[in-house]
Amino acid sequence: MLAARVRENGGMSNSYAEAGVDTEAGDRAVELMKAAVQRTQGPEVLGGVGGFAGLFDVSALRSFAHPLLATSTDGVGTKIAIAQALDKHDTIGQDLVGMVVDDIVVVGARPLFMTDYIACGRVVPERIATIVAGIARACAETGTALVGGETAEHPGLMGPDDYDVAGAAVGAVEADAVLGADRVRHGDVVLALESSGLHSNGFSLVRHILAGAGLSYTDRSDDFGGVIGEVLLEPTRLYTGPLVRVLARLELAGAVHSLSHVTGGGIAANLARVLPRGSWVEVDRSSWSPAPVFRVLSSIAGTSLESAEGTWNLGIGFFAVVAAEAADAVTAAIEAEGIRTWPVGTVSTTALPDAGDVAFEQGAKGVDGGAVRLVGSYAG
Repeated sequence: MLAARVRENGGMSNSYAEAGVDTEAGDRAVELMKAAVQRTQGPEVLGGVGGFAGLFDVSALRSFAHPLLATSTDGVGTKIAIAQALDKHDTIGQDLVGMVVDDIVVVGARPLFMTDYIACGRVVPERIATIVAGIARACAETGTALVGGETAEHPGLMGPDDYDVAGAAVGAVEADAVLGADRVRHGDVVLALESSGLHSNGFSLVRHILAGAGLSYTDRSDDFGGVIGEVLLEPTRLYTGPLVRVLARLELAGAVHSLSHVTGGGIAANLARVLPRGSWVEVDRSSWSPAPVFRVLSSIAGTSLESAEGTWNLGIGFFAVVAAEAADAVTAAIEAEGIRTWPVGTVSTTALPDAGDVAFEQGAKGVDGGAVRLVGSYAG
């Protein structure tokens, strides 16, 4: 997992250790994380921990008629600053897996394997092992093999206790089973899947709000319901396992037309990306009540929940656009997996209604998709 590759320095007095790189600490980190990593690996993973490349046997894809590979890469962002402030690093790994692997299931793919990258100012073996253990637990939960990674020590570039994490994953899907905007039809129902909290987006705004209010992550707050930083570190909900199982149910074959992971860009933009051009949806705010963490942060900032709709998920971590006649069955299937699910709108391909004072958001991130706007007021 951590490749400690050091070039010997001959007879020179300078050493890698004197430059601030501790290869022995790196080796110790590898030993501490080995068991957690190996628990994610089935017989498809070849070779052991510490190689230059991970090997994954894809013979199973021979059973596919037309296999397509899906890939995604991402990081956790500035949420890491809160983990560092609390010296609590056991949930960041799940955040990483959620940001990476949950993007793969959006196209209907089943994840196969993942790699991670950790950059730090100083290798603290126990801290690195804790981060990787979190990654491994989440990989196991999503059916993803953790086949390799790298931990790089960057003294002088990063502070001794600074680190950042990133990852990439690969999945597979049958070509005729790829989900997307082209499957969406007039009358489809848009289902919302509940988030566990902030997930891993919008933390630059969170940190700005708290700093402006003079609040520390270690402060205990009745409004937040505990230590502020611990509440904010609630890990990202993992949707991949439940959704893969729902998509595999024969009685629901073809019922799910598109999926959207609500990450950076917020609610409307991420839904618009998986709708066809010429379609539109009005998302009904009254169908759910944003969790207290969103309300408290907005109150501290002196702003409305509506103003954060392009930054935070406000309680919706995923959307599923499904055939109207199957909406109840899909809802029941997802809720049986432990995720609260409810309808928030209906897809229309009729003429776009007068925007009035509330403009539609059309497409996002280079995708020329449908139009979405949020209407009404949030439930209390």
